[in-house]
Amino acid sequence: MPLHPAAREAFLAALDRGYADPRRLHRAGREARILLDNAREVTAHALGVRPDEVTFTPSGTHAVHLGLLGLVRGSRRGDVVVHSAVEHSAVRHAVAWGARARTVSCDAQGRVDVGVLANEATAPDVGVVALQAANHEVGTVQPVGDLDLPAELPLFTDACASMGRSPLPTGWAAAAGSAHKWGGPAGVGVLLVRKRARWRNPFPGDDRVDERSTGFENVPAVLASAASLQAVVAEREEVSARQHELVDVVRRRVAAEVPDVEVVGDPVRRLPHLVTFSCLYVDGEALVTELDRRGLGIASGSACTASTLTPSHVLEAMGVLTHGNVRLSLQRDATRADVDAFCDVLPGVVAEIRSRVGM
Repeated sequence: MPLHPAAREAFLAALDRGYADPRRLHRAGREARILLDNAREVTAHALGVRPDEVTFTPSGTHAVHLGLLGLVRGSRRGDVVVHSAVEHSAVRHAVAWGARARTVSCDAQGRVDVGVLANEATAPDVGVVALQAANHEVGTVQPVGDLDLPAELPLFTDACASMGRSPLPTGWAAAAGSAHKWGGPAGVGVLLVRKRARWRNPFPGDDRVDERSTGFENVPAVLASAASLQAVVAEREEVSARQHELVDVVRRRVAAEVPDVEVVGDPVRRLPHLVTFSCLYVDGEALVTELDRRGLGIASGSACTASTLTPSHVLEAMGVLTHGNVRLSLQRDATRADVDAFCDVLPGVVAEIRSRVGM
């Protein structure tokens, strides 16, 4: 996603004052510390958490790894992580590296039955439950707030796809976000750890005061991420309503105008800006290329595995068509004309690609 105007403005303003290590005592270090503390306060206020629960990381992936594995290490129960089958690969890789997995299936819309998830979590070797706030690939919102877990069993929530775009769910002990998802700069993640959570750093530490610190923060980028988050939250109601309507147009037109297509994800309880569909007899990468030639930038395959050209584990878990997949993410200034232009072009592009393979 392009930088939000608020992020660009804050980043440029902070370049001259935020270059130093914020933990040094000289003047430049103190100025950087003021900016870092301000970014933490703004982020905490926007997300409805305490400032001392906010840590900035080098990426959303790092925030996921640090948050989830920190709960595993701090657990008094066991090292099994019960998680949904549609979690981001960052969660799956973290579990494979530092814990044991127990996976819970989902329905055809990508939603997990929280009753089943809670029942799986009653096993004595389960130390952590992981459930995303919303799916990064199909947009389906998970019922995190309805999950009823024992008080001593922590919940990790990957909120990278939804942070800023919708309020955080309740009940989590640690949560992760990624600034570029809300229009902040790339290279900034947000880790939230509740004050009373049993969390221990799973990685080698450094000499920083904050036990969750991941090193020397990029203060200008962190400040820019906080400024854009504040702006996105302020405009969220208006932008979300407009994007919901535009995505409804895409879902309706694609289903009606493109033969042999499957629009996936929950049509109502979903992220406002995201729509995913799969076209039978079409190679997803070819579809991306042809649409890109026409000035329409989209993605294909899993948000985390598209570069490997492997089928999306999310779509496989949902039991829907995994090939010829298109993921459209609307920018904040997208218009009805933009959406109609995409929908006007799509049927002909799909038909052209199918004709090449004799379909």
